[in-house]
Amino acid sequence: MLLRRLTLCSRNHLDYRRRVCGFLTRPLTQVPKGRAHGSSFAHRGELRQAKRIVVKLGSAVVTRGDECGLALGRLASIVEQVAMLQNQGREMMIVTSGAVAFGKQRLRHEILLSQSVRQALHSGHNQLNDMSVPVLEARACAAAGQSGLMALYEAMFTQYSTCTAQVLVTNLDFHDDQKRQNLNSTLQELLRMNIVPIINTNDAVVPPPEPNSDLQGVISIKDNDSLAARLAVEMKADLLIALSDVEGLYDSPPGTDDAKLLDIFYPGDQHTITYGTKSRVGIGGMEAKVKAALWALQGGTSVVIANGTHPKVTGHVITDIVEGKKVGTFFSEIKPAGPTLEHQTQVARNSGRTLASLHPDKRSEIICHLAELLTERQEEILAANKMDMDLAVNTGLLPAAMLKRLSLSSAKLNSLALGLHQIAVAAQDSVGRVLRRTRVAHNLELEQITVPIGVLLVIFEARPDCLPQVSALSIASGNALLLKGGKEAANSNRVLHQLTQEALSMHRVKEAVQLVSTREEVEDLCRLDKMIDLIIPRGSSQLVKNIQRAAKGIPVLGHSEGICHVYVDSEASVDKVIKIVRDSKCDYPAACNAMESLLIHRDILRTPLFDQIIDMFRTERVKIHAGPRLASYLTFSPSEAKSLRAEYGDLECCMEVVDSMQEAVDHIHKYGSSHTDVIITENE
Repeated sequence: MLLRRLTLCSRNHLDYRRRVCGFLTRPLTQVPKGRAHGSSFAHRGELRQAKRIVVKLGSAVVTRGDECGLALGRLASIVEQVAMLQNQGREMMIVTSGAVAFGKQRLRHEILLSQSVRQALHSGHNQLNDMSVPVLEARACAAAGQSGLMALYEAMFTQYSTCTAQVLVTNLDFHDDQKRQNLNSTLQELLRMNIVPIINTNDAVVPPPEPNSDLQGVISIKDNDSLAARLAVEMKADLLIALSDVEGLYDSPPGTDDAKLLDIFYPGDQHTITYGTKSRVGIGGMEAKVKAALWALQGGTSVVIANGTHPKVTGHVITDIVEGKKVGTFFSEIKPAGPTLEHQTQVARNSGRTLASLHPDKRSEIICHLAELLTERQEEILAANKMDMDLAVNTGLLPAAMLKRLSLSSAKLNSLALGLHQIAVAAQDSVGRVLRRTRVAHNLELEQITVPIGVLLVIFEARPDCLPQVSALSIASGNALLLKGGKEAANSNRVLHQLTQEALSMHRVKEAVQLVSTREEVEDLCRLDKMIDLIIPRGSSQLVKNIQRAAKGIPVLGHSEGICHVYVDSEASVDKVIKIVRDSKCDYPAACNAMESLLIHRDILRTPLFDQIIDMFRTERVKIHAGPRLASYLTFSPSEAKSLRAEYGDLECCMEVVDSMQEAVDHIHKYGSSHTDVIITENE
């Protein structure tokens, strides 16, 4: 018979029916779509679609540091995550170790207690001498620990109204067709009833593993790694999460010099790995985990190996993996055609060092050549931009302000080229400029000079004109550069990056500027603290806040919002007012330094100048939002502004009335973002 034991978390029939009914009436919107089994996920982001998930808890995760007893805190956080995913509509299964450790704790306690009783009876007093615990046999420990381990899981999952059932298996249960079908049927029924199966090898009766006993195309159950892999394939699971006491798979033993954590591992890369010793507990090791992972991958189940013992990440490691975050090592059968982000960063750093050592004249030459390419290759750039614009218009996902930022024109490219020539002039003294010189002693001087920062990561939204600007600034300052642009401008960015690298090639530093075109999430980029020296987000205030929150140990140079003010004083020139207000709002309303609030002196109300401003806005189709004071002065006022701290980024602005120049300044300090502000007056 199949060796298994079912233990439901509630023995109350009504309580059990209530939980099952609760599952059956759960909103279907929470349930992931899942996928047809047969091929594993190609990218981490697709893990969000995983519906059936196996979580394997290694001995080092479940067991305390003294190897005698369970790590209750870690276990509780893991149970919470599994229950949360189960309640989202996913089907969760746990393959767990820990019975031997739990049993060892119980048996040691019983042995010490019995020894103390015998000594007390023998000697007639409580003097205890030479009390030692004999070496405990693993099978006996497993037999003593299974019930306690399951009772612990049962109690923990009950806190989340989640039922559990225990299933004990041996190698024979997979090799015998009838037993395998019975096992599959049992697990399918448990999952159907919204019960979390907790599976373990029946260590009380299993024989020692035989070396090289794998059959053709079949992995033998030697440890819980191979059990989890076999079970995941048998049950057609979408994802197997193997938690251990290391961050993931390294190319050499962790702790050794130059050991590198692999973000993604491909089946063909096995020869590049040097394995170390196995973990402090358990009978597996990283080599066993990799073998099991590759077998599961071949069977159509995606695999992630991650650390389940780190106190800072244990509380969310499972949910982070399911959300597609860069945690541990992701096993993938599909190797991307382009270079990895890590490779791009390394070649950018190496080439950036050469760029920094170039004479300033050569860096200026590169920037000037890029400016020339922007004008010479306009047709190519605009054709790529038209593809982006057509796609954006057809999808209808971008607001009007974003479409304006995405759009390129001959005039915008000519303006870009002019700006690059100005940067080229500034590049002459960007690097190596002496800021301060101090004579410390005779013949000893201390100099403070400007040097490059290193590798910059610039993240920008749908603004292709940002790419040549930032590239020129990076070249001028001798910094390597990683560019992560919005997908809406993918074609424009690709052509502009090619032109940038063409300009860099004239002095053999082509790789100093890299365009990140992989499926990397911005949050994952922000974790590369050993590779990136500074992050510069260019875009909305929300983008800046998100990156500042996600950055792990990397400084973020984040700009503020572009809530820019123009104040029209009572002594302002009429011609200047109309020209400045029109240009600051209407020329490029999506720019971060476009006017968002117009403040006018109270004396200008009901004057021809006020009427001219309103007429100009009407002609330019600018929507006006009246501030509370302006609204109180007008009989028929425009719509009242919802906020005096709004960044419209479009042909809209707020108008408000102030009594004096000082009141205008106070208003700007209170509601502005210290970006770009203007006073129009003839009173110097």
